[in-house]
This record gives sequence, C-alpha cells and structure tokens, in this order.
Amino acid sequence: MTTALNKWQQDPQASARIALACLDLTSLNDADTETDIAKLCARAQGSFGPVAAVCVWPRLATFARQNLPSNIAVAAVANFPDGSADVERAVRDTATIVQSGAQEVDVVLPYQHLLAGDEQTVVRLLGAVRKAAEGLRMKVILETGMLQDERVIERACRLSLDAGADFLKTSTGKTPISATPQAARTLLAAIANDPLRASKVGFKPSGGIRTVADAAVYIALCEDYLGPSALTAQRFRIGASSVLNDIEAVLGNTAAPAPAGAGTY
Repeated sequence: MTTALNKWQQDPQASARIALACLDLTSLNDADTETDIAKLCARAQGSFGPVAAVCVWPRLATFARQNLPSNIAVAAVANFPDGSADVERAVRDTATIVQSGAQEVDVVLPYQHLLAGDEQTVVRLLGAVRKAAEGLRMKVILETGMLQDERVIERACRLSLDAGADFLKTSTGKTPISATPQAARTLLAAIANDPLRASKVGFKPSGGIRTVADAAVYIALCEDYLGPSALTAQRFRIGASSVLNDIEAVLGNTAAPAPAGAGTY
C-alpha cells in the first residue's frame, strides 16, 4: 500500500476531491433537530461540490430527503448505536427509513451476540433488515473496535456479506475505537476475496477521520484491495462530518481549522 498511500498523500487536492465525493456527511447527536439537519443539508451542497449522502436518525430522514437534491442520497441508521438484538426495533427503524424516501440504511450488527458466539441472532437480525430494506443500499456496521479479534471481525464480514450487505462499515463512531487501518484491511480483504461480491460490495470507514490526510489512508487501502474503479460513491464512503472542514480548506487553499475533538463524527 505504500506506493498508493504516497500517491494520495502527495496530492492532497486529489484526496480531498475523492473524500468529498464519497462523504457521508453525518449528524447522529441525540438532541438533533430539524434545524440541525437543515444546516447539515446546506453544508452537503457546498461550493466545491456535493457529498455522496447525508446520514441522520430515522426520525429526521424525511426532513433530510425534503431538503436535499436527488443527487445526494439520504442514509439513516437502524439499531444504532448499541447494536441490540431487538429485531422488531431494527425493522421498525428500517420501515421508518423506507417510508421517508431515503436510499440507504446503516444497520449495526449485534456485535455483543457475535462475541458470545450467538451467530443465529446476528443472522436473524440482518436478514430481517435486509428484507425490510428491499431496494435500499444496506451498510452493515461491524463495530470493529469492540470486536477487536481479527478472526471475529472476519466472521462478522462473512455473516454480513451472506446477509446481503452492500457495504461493510467499520464503526458507529460512538465507541472508543473507531476506524483503524488494520480493521479496514480485514474488511477490504473479505470483500476482495469473495468471488461473488468482489466487484459489487463497498467499504465505509467511519469515526475518527478528521483530516484529508486521515482520509487518504483509507482511499489508498480501498484502491489497493478493490482497485481504482472502486473509488466512487458506489463502492467507497467515508462516515464523518468534521472532515469536511479540512476538505474545504484543502480545496480552497486556505489554512485548515482545528479538527474536532475525539469522540465526534
């Protein structure tokens, strides 16, 4: 990956353009209101071009869809952020997302059950959400910082792919460890090594990505495992909000503002 990473690091404007086009601009604060999402939707349509999607709570997905042009997708979260095994709750969240006119659902894999060896619960919940979200893009959040063990993360990837995931996503951004290059490699390898899905399923790192330099690491990894053609919003997303400040600073050739503090999207 060193050659690919050097390429993206040496051309921060190219990295910033990819990061912007593949950005899921996100607000998942408990107290979010329509006023907050209106500001988010306005930011999603900046002077340097649109983001790929805006990601919000299900209760705000209809409002987001009403305040965005059709070329910017709306994503909303299910079973978030705890990844509980409550299938009814996950399906209810998903139904709200579908009814809102959103295009994407980001669902949390029940990672605590996977850690306990209960794969049936994982399969049941992901299968129910996949059925409820027919026609929508389903991104499965593995919460790799909680799984930690590479073999367990690999198993989470396998179960998610078999359940019909369109994207494998690292994290909720709500735990102490979010996206890491090591976890990214495991997810990307799982996609690349699946002959049925290697050219279809996408990858989304999220949480803790605050600068274009941070994003460049994941851009390079995605290119290395899935090829240059995967560096589009169809196959690659970055889950963040604070990184947009640095993207705009790089593209505008201005000094970057201080990145947001730890623990934020």
